[in-house]
Amino acid sequence: MILCITHSRDFYNIDIFFEYLKSKNIPYFRLNSDNINNNQKISISENGFELTDESGNTVHSEEITAVWHRKSWRIDIPEELDESFRKIFLKEYSTLRYNVLTALENVPWINPFENENKIDGNKMLQLNIAQKHGLTVPKTIFSNDADKITAFFHKYCKGKMVAKLHGVISKSMGGEHLLSTNIIDEDSLENIADVEYCPMIFQPYIEKEYELRIVYLDEEFFTGKINNSENADWRIAQGNYFWSEYHLPENIKQNLTAMMKEMGLYLGAIDVIKGKDGQYYFLEVNPQGEWGMLQKDLNFPIAQRIADNLIKRMKTNE
Repeated sequence: MILCITHSRDFYNIDIFFEYLKSKNIPYFRLNSDNINNNQKISISENGFELTDESGNTVHSEEITAVWHRKSWRIDIPEELDESFRKIFLKEYSTLRYNVLTALENVPWINPFENENKIDGNKMLQLNIAQKHGLTVPKTIFSNDADKITAFFHKYCKGKMVAKLHGVISKSMGGEHLLSTNIIDEDSLENIADVEYCPMIFQPYIEKEYELRIVYLDEEFFTGKINNSENADWRIAQGNYFWSEYHLPENIKQNLTAMMKEMGLYLGAIDVIKGKDGQYYFLEVNPQGEWGMLQKDLNFPIAQRIADNLIKRMKTNE
């Protein structure tokens, strides 16, 4: 049985994945990460766990032979819960969820849980590993120090700098509730002192030809190009943007593969800019990044390939 960890509002990608498993007669269990709370019944012992979900479906850990960690969302807190108890509710259910997931560490995962957390939570580590494996990365500073950021601006940015959060408020590819990537120029630099309330990542603005969303899956690549050369982030810009299939140069594929292997990831959504200077600039990899638009618009069989990867590895693990 393949366990898919997702959230209660997930659809499309996950539906294709489940339909494909049905066609292969592979059993599966959907675990909504945001509902691992009082809506589910969970018991963990030294021999594993038993979980009954919000719909009354029950799974035992010994039945699970592979895991796709599709997405983890924040655990929902009941509205009726007293405000003074909310913090401990969230802490204890988060701990319970962590214990459930780590009880399965000996079966094949996409992606291994601890590897994914480490990489997703450290963009600077991502840049270091990417650079180590021959990828071009922008000059970067992650800081709350206005003086250091100002010095960085004048030394590297030629009058234009990108500021972005380490994380995002929403991972929606449609831009809903997404905090925009900000452009800093000489005029807005005077307000940079406010960064002490919210540390951000700063990089020189790259004049680009286009952006690439690359889905890496265990040495296989599915790459979409979007015709955005003017806006810092196409997800929140208004415009006539569309996806087209793109073939990466072999050396970029080799470098990305080496990077992903060192990170210990089977799957990741990678953002790359093709600069007007001809360089491919690695920006980041999101282990749980979105790719449904590539499956839908370009007919890439990504969900099916994820299933195939898990089926192959769980059979090898038997």
